[in-house]
Amino acid sequence: MSSNPSESWPSNVFEAGMDTNWKENIDDKFIDLNNVKDDIKSIIFKVLNGTRITIDEGVKLHDECDLPTLANIANKLKLARFSNYVFFNRNLHVNQTNVCVLACKFCAFREGPKSDEAYSLSIEEYLNRIEPYKNHISEVHTVGGLHNEWTIEYYTSLFSATKEKYPHLQIKALTAVEIKHLAIMSGLEIHDVLKKLKNSGLDSIPGGGAEILDDEVRNHICKGKESSNEYLSIHKAAHELGIPTNCTMLFGTIETTRQRIVHMDKLRLLQDQTNGFQCFVPYPFLPDKTRLPEAQLATANEILRTVAMSRIMLDNIPHIKSYRMNLGDDISALALLHGADDIDGTVSHEEIMHKAGSTTPLDQIDADLANLIEQIGGVPVERNTDYTIFRKFRKLPPSDNKGLPVAYG
Repeated sequence: MSSNPSESWPSNVFEAGMDTNWKENIDDKFIDLNNVKDDIKSIIFKVLNGTRITIDEGVKLHDECDLPTLANIANKLKLARFSNYVFFNRNLHVNQTNVCVLACKFCAFREGPKSDEAYSLSIEEYLNRIEPYKNHISEVHTVGGLHNEWTIEYYTSLFSATKEKYPHLQIKALTAVEIKHLAIMSGLEIHDVLKKLKNSGLDSIPGGGAEILDDEVRNHICKGKESSNEYLSIHKAAHELGIPTNCTMLFGTIETTRQRIVHMDKLRLLQDQTNGFQCFVPYPFLPDKTRLPEAQLATANEILRTVAMSRIMLDNIPHIKSYRMNLGDDISALALLHGADDIDGTVSHEEIMHKAGSTTPLDQIDADLANLIEQIGGVPVERNTDYTIFRKFRKLPPSDNKGLPVAYG
């Protein structure tokens, strides 16, 4: 490790490494608007002035602006916040159980309690999953099914044991619907569940389960999960307890463009209140092996357009993630030129997206990820889970470490 302070720096969970004067940094040069309609130009001028646009303006920009112009705008907003830095972390996904009392139409991961393929990790088995990677990761990321027997005691014991054995690891775990399920199973209020989880070692919450924050859509694709308002209220409760969270959007099922933009607006309105969202993760529906044949599916153009609109609409959420496990390397790299600044890290094990059809390799070490970032002109920066510690990534020449890269600073 290098002790050069210029290679590493701290931040706080609210700024999350962002230049807070980003609106003053927006470069409005080199955008060719000669062939852009006047009504689209007026929206673009608002964006480049750092002014929030409305839902109607967002829909219009999404539908009518050409993709290269949209990409240029979103990338300028990204550069204003983070320069050419692209962030990643060293994480391990451990899915604690695939047993789930729900049967969402889009989910290929869940199994019923009596299925031959059902599993439920004991605390020892969970820790054993971490052990081979303990010296190479900084985060364990844990989400799973809604177990028909587990109460909060399993999770408080799990997190306490993890922190005791691996105190250097940050724990990002449990989606909103899992927290709701634990509250029901344990006879507790949401606030009390979150407080117990935090006290046992939970550091932050991923944003999974948002799908589309429209109950008509939710009743079709994930009936029985938390409502749109419940998703937002659970994240609000976490923020009020000082637990930072991510937020997500699953698109390409049956929703409209407007429903996607409304989804983003609901997130930014909550962020206005709490400032607890750190990263937004938009990812397209993967159809293989799932049960939603009516899904519209998202093209590459649509994926990149959605990433760009995420950066434009979510003016108060610092980070936009290019979710490599879902997008694959090629689209992920392009997403980094369409407003995304964060890319899912060195995941060593992941089941949910791969059950749904993802073919992204799980053995991609840091150097390969850094190469992907550098190929699009980015500077790879390793971060911790809650975006409070950053350090530039540097590859050292091969030596006795057999060529494994290190991040130093």
